[in-house]
Amino acid sequence: MGVRMTDIDRIDRRILKQLQADGRISAVELADKIGLSPTSTGERMKRLQRDGYIAGFGARLDPHRLGLGLLVFVEVSLDKTTPDVFEKFAQAVKRAPEVLECHMVAGGFDYLVKTRVADMAAYRHFLGEILLALPGVKETRTYAVMEEVKSDGMLPV
Repeated sequence: MGVRMTDIDRIDRRILKQLQADGRISAVELADKIGLSPTSTGERMKRLQRDGYIAGFGARLDPHRLGLGLLVFVEVSLDKTTPDVFEKFAQAVKRAPEVLECHMVAGGFDYLVKTRVADMAAYRHFLGEILLALPGVKETRTYAVMEEVKSDGMLPV
């Protein structure tokens, strides 16, 4: 992959940690928390963005307030494990807005899909009308989440 965590120093790590905790922190406040001048902090942030350590900024939304209270993981097995089937599935799943994440995995199935929907009826619709209609899907296994224990998504830096 080329870039390693050893390519950044402890100050860069502190910047990344602070930004993960609060992406809206002001440059002055960030500089104060890490003990650098705002100018030096700004230069480091620009470099971290340019070098791809900071992939972007966004807001974490409350799925329950948005009527998306059911989190579901789905194991997906394809009918064939050939490059063209993998590619067709991957391209199609990227176009499905209901899919939050999709990961090709090693093991007893091919992909792990993460989705959020309103309720079980909405999930059944998603499964029947969208997921099972994707190219190459042979079989699925559904895991409805009963409780989210940790979902802050912060990376250890």
